[in-house]
Amino acid sequence: LGMAAPAALQRSVVSPAGRHTASLIFLHGSGDTGQGARAWIKQILNQDMAFQHIKVIYPTAPARPYTPLKGAFSNVWFDRYKICNDCPEHIESIDSMCRGLTDLINDEVKNGIAKSRILIGGFSMGGGMAMHLGFRFHQDLAGVFALSSFLNKDSAVYQALKRNESALPELFQCHGTADELVLYSWGEETNKMLKSLGVSTSLHTFPDLNHELNRTEIEKLKSWIVKKLPV
Repeated sequence: LGMAAPAALQRSVVSPAGRHTASLIFLHGSGDTGQGARAWIKQILNQDMAFQHIKVIYPTAPARPYTPLKGAFSNVWFDRYKICNDCPEHIESIDSMCRGLTDLINDEVKNGIAKSRILIGGFSMGGGMAMHLGFRFHQDLAGVFALSSFLNKDSAVYQALKRNESALPELFQCHGTADELVLYSWGEETNKMLKSLGVSTSLHTFPDLNHELNRTEIEKLKSWIVKKLPV
């Protein structure tokens, strides 16, 4: 008996107002859900983050034991030994979720959306997951965004990029300087590392912003999305 195929990820979807020609996958932070991330953004903007031609997909990570919560079950994209930037990555759980998210990307491709018309990103752990997905497995995506996120110092992403020859998705990063959970310096170091390995990156700094999202940041993100996925 082969391995059972991973169950399709649950998702909350904001349909485009007009004809669907591009897709955006937004990955929530640890312990959240797709529905929760969508509601949070909706609360900040006073409306859904919606577009004329872009379908917005908020998948939910399956519940799994999470080491930083002493093994309690949580909706997380992967496990971590602890929340720090100088410990090893839990690569098995990262790679297994990359397979599940690849299925989600392939669903969009089956719907007639080219990979160059798909963006993936997220908040905190969701942004970390998106960087693994975009820079290691799907280098033909339109772009990757990471909000209040980081990669560990010896990340598999860096190892993959050292051997890479092909063109890479652009990275849009945002980070608050007052972040107490994922330090601003971790995000900054991630940005510098990726830039040195050939990724075209931008880092938008938000003074006094803690581990959260704000309206200015989401408006900036929306402008970037429309630039990368024009009508």
